[in-house]
Amino acid sequence: MKTTPDHCCRVFGSPWADVYCTDIESARHYGKHWHATFGLGLLESGAQSSASGLGQVEAYAGNLITTNPGEVHDGRPLGGTSRRWRMVYLEPGVIASMLGDPQSRAAPDIALTRPVIEDERLRAALRELFRRVECGSPGQQPTRTHVLACEESLVQTCAILLNVHSTTPSAREIGGDVRRVRERLGDDLLDPPTLTELAVMSGLSKYQVLRRFEKTYGVPPHAWLLQQRAEHARGLIRKGLSLAQAAASCGFADQSHMTRLFIRYFGFTPGAWQKAAVRALQ
Repeated sequence: MKTTPDHCCRVFGSPWADVYCTDIESARHYGKHWHATFGLGLLESGAQSSASGLGQVEAYAGNLITTNPGEVHDGRPLGGTSRRWRMVYLEPGVIASMLGDPQSRAAPDIALTRPVIEDERLRAALRELFRRVECGSPGQQPTRTHVLACEESLVQTCAILLNVHSTTPSAREIGGDVRRVRERLGDDLLDPPTLTELAVMSGLSKYQVLRRFEKTYGVPPHAWLLQQRAEHARGLIRKGLSLAQAAASCGFADQSHMTRLFIRYFGFTPGAWQKAAVRALQ
């Protein structure tokens, strides 16, 4: 009879040296310990009881769990033999950069206020961050497009966490012209800038760039970039390039990736567009 191991842990990196993730399924009782990082996680199944800075707490499947740097905690299964959770760990400098200070290595007097959180928006943002980070190819340098997508998810997740569940004052609405950001993205569809580079260029924080761009153009920078690639591919196919050539010229991972985006944005496949373009030229 096959038995489940009492502890299985997968650790995976991210496009940044100061952010990493874990995926753990464990029946073990963890003794008291602490991390030098901020931690944000999602309890995927089971339940656990743990010590925290606010005393003993319980978390159940679907709950978010957090730790502050230096916060002593432990953990044991609750009501079952095992539980599974995924975590993202952030060096304090990452949190500082979210607040507009990319040079700082420490978050200025910030604390996450609750060790267990119920927040659907934050849960959805964290799941998307996990999905995007895990989509990277193991052992390969991530593309700049992938970095931009991951960075957007990281900023969106941290923005909700800090604005709603920390001692950070709520971010005020700011103005600012992000046309240069859009132009910079459009100038190089194959090698887009990171969100950090866009923030430096515009003099805004990463969160401010993301929020302002989406408010102005309706979608975040990564989605806008993919739409532009699809539009450019549509033009190349109309001019007679093959589907494979158009996909490669526009920075798609492969032809099937281009097809998925065509269906999402236009409602038809590149092949259907190619046939219509050929008929129009006859």
